[in-house]
Amino acid sequence: MEIQENVEKEDSGPIENAWAMKIPKFTPEDNPHGLVEESKFATLFPKYREQYLKECWPLVQKVLKEHHVIAELDLIEGSLTVKTTRKTWDPYIIIKARDFMKLLSRSVPFEQSVRVLEDEIGSDIIKINSFVKKKETFLKRRQRLIGPNGVTLKSIELLTECYVLVQGNTVSAVGPYKGLVQVRRIVEDTMKNIHPMYNIKSLMIKRELMKDPRLKNESWERFLPKFKSKNVPRKQPKNKVNKKKAYTPFPPPQPESKIDKELATGEYFLKDEQKRAKQRHEKEEKQIQAKKVREEERKKGFIPPEEKVIKQNPENEPTIDIHKFKAKMKKVSKQNKSYYKDK
Repeated sequence: MEIQENVEKEDSGPIENAWAMKIPKFTPEDNPHGLVEESKFATLFPKYREQYLKECWPLVQKVLKEHHVIAELDLIEGSLTVKTTRKTWDPYIIIKARDFMKLLSRSVPFEQSVRVLEDEIGSDIIKINSFVKKKETFLKRRQRLIGPNGVTLKSIELLTECYVLVQGNTVSAVGPYKGLVQVRRIVEDTMKNIHPMYNIKSLMIKRELMKDPRLKNESWERFLPKFKSKNVPRKQPKNKVNKKKAYTPFPPPQPESKIDKELATGEYFLKDEQKRAKQRHEKEEKQIQAKKVREEERKKGFIPPEEKVIKQNPENEPTIDIHKFKAKMKKVSKQNKSYYKDK
């Protein structure tokens, strides 16, 4: 009796590291009578996952059969269904099977999603589309989470020991519960415009500090990186001029209604046939004008370009002395005659 009392006192005390606690395994001997009621969950999947689910479905059924859970694949409705049987002895396995189906429908491969069925492994599907309104900002922050060539995502997986998949408007994570908490914090901070490198650095520093027994009971805040949000002023357009409107105590005039406009033009008193004829006439006029514009645009291609006329400046032309030119030509002709005579 004394030994049991001492054990109870030790268990009721505060626990230093809850993550290090070993959870006792739940076996069929703990629940020999099975479950009385049937539990059932259904999950929809997109069309592009149909081919992959067809291929891996025999493996899914084989894994769930070990836990006495039935799995059904409906390709017409596009749904995955899991339900318990009378032989099912683990009451929580149906929740695990539901998460298993959700991960398969969210494009997580079978090898990773099947880990959810283990006791110490959980899953988390984080919605990230509600953090940002603009699509461009959302895409940039989501890409920041993945990193160049997936380096940032790989470092998150190594530090948290979780498999992380970023797809569409959600981030799917599979791994130990402690790692899932860290993954959720990193993803949410990234979508709130805090770079994931701050969280990655802090996780790396914590891992190193845990090895030092001297810092066990001390605060680690002085070692961790601190994020400071900066309100960077955006550049305003140069030509933007805020013109102040003149103050008037009277409200703006009420816009004319359709009936008022018809009364002003006299159209209100016309008969239905006359209104239709007027509308037809206006429509024909618009068509004629549009036709003229089209013809003018077509004719533009046939108009020859204007030729550039080179204007000659008589002032700049060199003046030639005719008498000197004649004398020069006579001299050349005499030289030629004397040359041919000698030959």
